[in-house]
Amino acid sequence: MDIKMKYKRENNSNSRSSIFGRIWFSLRMFLFSVLSFGPMPAHIAFIMDGNRRYSKKHNVKQGSGHNVGFSALISTLQYCYELGVKYVTVYAFSIDNFKRKPEEVQSLMNLLTEKIDEMLEETSVVKEYGIRVNFWGDLNLLTEPVRLAAKKAMAVTAENTGPVLSVCVAYTSTNEILHAVQESCAEKNNSMAVGYSNGRINSSEGLLSVADLEQHFYSASFPEPDIVVRTSGETRLSNFLLWQTSFSHLQNPIALWPEFSLRYLVWSILQYQKAYPSLQEQRIRSKKTH
Repeated sequence: MDIKMKYKRENNSNSRSSIFGRIWFSLRMFLFSVLSFGPMPAHIAFIMDGNRRYSKKHNVKQGSGHNVGFSALISTLQYCYELGVKYVTVYAFSIDNFKRKPEEVQSLMNLLTEKIDEMLEETSVVKEYGIRVNFWGDLNLLTEPVRLAAKKAMAVTAENTGPVLSVCVAYTSTNEILHAVQESCAEKNNSMAVGYSNGRINSSEGLLSVADLEQHFYSASFPEPDIVVRTSGETRLSNFLLWQTSFSHLQNPIALWPEFSLRYLVWSILQYQKAYPSLQEQRIRSKKTH
């Protein structure tokens, strides 16, 4: 009898959860349909700031904030993709973060490996939406387990045709620009060497252009972010996508990253829609002067 009662209670609980889930989904879809009457972003970038402060604020062990932050990321990805946002880019780990205490860095590397593997599980948001996952940064700086997990995630999702998630790890914008310069110079040198061997010498071929650099950025085939959100109220970009964010709408909600929720995302889009005419005017003006 106890088993039957327990089974009945579990069924009732699951039923209630299912009903509430459907109602919540319907409310979200209604809200998103209203938002869609205004201009919608194609690309949102997030600087996920405040995980450590969240742990201190709630007096929990170090690293717990990053776990809660991962849950916030998954929810945010789901909302973005339901909204029709095609590209999401997140700043997960800066090259400068390697300057932290070795035990903290190792803990974060372990967590990264674990969470990357979780993204490939059958029940993950990656599987549900057919997400293609990219990792931007100097992957050689990562520990081998993280590097292998990142490469596996990119290989497994390479043929996915759904939204795109780009994770900036072991990344800074200055390092990305340096990488683009090095790749562009190497390409120009090879091109000139071929020209010399064929008797065709053109000194202008050795000059680098903006287009040469941009095609070697990690973000080469992606639109620039429409919105950049940095949580915890900080107003710094912290060496994140400096080249690509000239006309992005920068927003700094006071919430720490693990506290970031649907209401902050909706507010960010509303603020973007309000600023959209001015942003478009700046883009047009910039094109006319180049």
